[in-house]
Amino acid sequence: MEPHPDLFREQARVTEVTAKVARRLAQFRQQAAGVQSEIVSIRRDFWEDVTVNLEDAIEAAETMASIRQQAEVMSEQERSHQSLTQQIRILGRLEQSPYFGRIDFLADGEAEADRIYIGIASFVDDNGEDFLIHDWRAPICSVYYDHEPGPADYRAPAGVIQGTLERKRQFLMKAGKIVSMFDTAITIGDQILQEILGSAASPQMKSIVGTIQREQNRIIRNTRNQLLVVQGVAGSGKTSTALQRIAYLLYHERESLRSENVLLFSPNPLFSSYVSNVLPELGEESMRQLTYQDYVRTALGKAQPVEDIFDQTEYVLTQMDHPDYSARLQAIRYKSSMDFKDLMDRYIAWLAQDGLEFRGIKFRGSLLISRKDIKRRFYAMDNRISIPNRLAMLKRELLKELKEHEIKQRSQRWVEDEVELLDEETHHAAFQRLQSEGRFAQTSFDDFSREQALLAEQVVHQSFRPLRAAIAQLRFVDVRAVYANLFNQRQFTQRIAKRHELPEEWPDICAQTLRQLETGKLAYEDAAPFLYLKERLTGIRSHPLIRHVFIDEAQDYSAFQLACIRQLFPHARMTLLGDPNQAIHLQASGASAFDAARSLYPAERTETLVLNRSYRPTREIVEFTRRIVEGGERIEPFERTGIRPTLTRVRDEEDRRAKLLACMRDVQQRGHRTIAIICKTAGETRRVYESLRDQLELQLVDEETVTFRPEPLVIPSYLAKGVEFDAVLVYDASEHTYSRDHERTLFYTVCTRAMHELHLFSQGTPCPWIDAAYCDVK
Repeated sequence: MEPHPDLFREQARVTEVTAKVARRLAQFRQQAAGVQSEIVSIRRDFWEDVTVNLEDAIEAAETMASIRQQAEVMSEQERSHQSLTQQIRILGRLEQSPYFGRIDFLADGEAEADRIYIGIASFVDDNGEDFLIHDWRAPICSVYYDHEPGPADYRAPAGVIQGTLERKRQFLMKAGKIVSMFDTAITIGDQILQEILGSAASPQMKSIVGTIQREQNRIIRNTRNQLLVVQGVAGSGKTSTALQRIAYLLYHERESLRSENVLLFSPNPLFSSYVSNVLPELGEESMRQLTYQDYVRTALGKAQPVEDIFDQTEYVLTQMDHPDYSARLQAIRYKSSMDFKDLMDRYIAWLAQDGLEFRGIKFRGSLLISRKDIKRRFYAMDNRISIPNRLAMLKRELLKELKEHEIKQRSQRWVEDEVELLDEETHHAAFQRLQSEGRFAQTSFDDFSREQALLAEQVVHQSFRPLRAAIAQLRFVDVRAVYANLFNQRQFTQRIAKRHELPEEWPDICAQTLRQLETGKLAYEDAAPFLYLKERLTGIRSHPLIRHVFIDEAQDYSAFQLACIRQLFPHARMTLLGDPNQAIHLQASGASAFDAARSLYPAERTETLVLNRSYRPTREIVEFTRRIVEGGERIEPFERTGIRPTLTRVRDEEDRRAKLLACMRDVQQRGHRTIAIICKTAGETRRVYESLRDQLELQLVDEETVTFRPEPLVIPSYLAKGVEFDAVLVYDASEHTYSRDHERTLFYTVCTRAMHELHLFSQGTPCPWIDAAYCDVK
């Protein structure tokens, strides 16, 4: 291929720009070293620069002011160092690859086109006026992603700017050298995309700003809608697009939005680690990340343990012979539905009249206020007042009464015993307090009774502290008993169910739920309803500081969960990302999850965008995997070819291990780094790991794993979600392992983790969704 005629000029510009970047980088590194040295000095000499004098109130106040001043100086230096470190990170990337695109845009009414070079961040010449590189998020850069040469426009703060896109050029650079350069009429030329997608997978997700497609750019720059739903097939770049969207929002709303105002619900800790580097690569701080289970556990507290979702998944995948299996599957589906939420809402409405359960308040084994008395007081209040407001009123009343009990306890014998055990320091502190209050005429203990009374007061006040905290936190409301009553009073529940039919196995579901509640640990399917009940009774704790919520793998959320999240974050815009074909958990709503979410927002503030093109896997892998799921014909493969998937038949476990190891060696010889052996369950994963660890350098991945190394690993099917690998080896693709209806999407998810190679092994009949016409059978 002939070199591009402008290659020499473009390379000269790259060399000039990278030299300027290098000089700026050296300056910042020198400044950062100076600031770091200053921080070390401040920390070392902190107390030498502070005069500590606590002799009286004035001296103590001056001491505290001096400490605050020194702390503020150090904090300012630390902020400066953090900013410099961030700039150094960005400049380091610009030095290697200063930009990836160029547009020549002639605005209407202008005589000459603006030449815009686009990179991950802006870079201004030393004069502070000339932009050598424009940040990809700048308004004019949208032209690069949205238009082909010809008439074009972009939305600027002053309004829509119209003009002509005269040239669109793309670069691929490494170490300051142009590797590839193309003029193109489409968003990203296939040559560039081929090179990038053909590279090896990484233990951490990479930024895609250089390969954003037009449909992805619509998602990234959407600032109009309150709810944005992104339904994308496997490999369509949903997650990458979402992270670029976060970076764009932080840039677009930089005057009012910070990373702490953005929350991402991720599917598991491994996924959180996998995507953690994308925003820092773009010069932004990472947003807050947590799983839905993390949020529930935090909201319910340690006093209410919750089953792990992966334990629930293991049960569904392995306990088919358990006598309660059918009832539990029905329970999982029903408790995840909007029908159950409607039932809960009617139950809560009835609780305003009757049925709320309370705990009595005890102190040192004695009952101070009985649960019947608390219940009587609650229902004596005006029932037109909401339950949370009545509980707030009741809380104040109980705290007031607790104060009276506290005063009575001061004269009890146990208090005298506790006072005698107090150390000398406590006695001295009590004396100083009395003296400061003017309750002693002279500096000696000439009033023993006053001292004893004060110490008794302190002892009792300290002893009552847990009770005060419990009442303040409304722990006198027995939420678990209230939830249990929904399953304990079947005739009542059937009466309030009204138009909604209860599941066929409702009596078995009730018995199973009550047995689980008796253990003290909530089943995972009960977590969202229980939290919803608790919040509705005690007052919904909204999170006003969160302004954008992103939910990845949203198809795995139940309609009930999404309704709860909407209620917990009422001030936030929501972005949902998912693929109904990858709904792997039984409570997952799949496509109906998106329908449920849309019903929670005004239609005019909602937009749904569909990504049908799969970029990550080779064409051969897409051709194979899209036949696994219904509607797979809509999935469009990207024109990147590779080897066909293989199906290897094995005689027994020994034959499987031998052929799998041989396959692994072949894959490694072809230069692939991230290779996953994907098993169905955690139990199978551990067995495979133990059988192969002596013959293969292998990493075991479980629910506790937060990162993986670029070496072969063995992982359960449901933990591989959202992560990509150079090659995937499916340990058991037989009909025995994958054949039930709810396992179809799980099998599809497993196979679509592969970027370059997919190899399946089967003992006996292969699973029914494998089309042998699209793989090589061995």
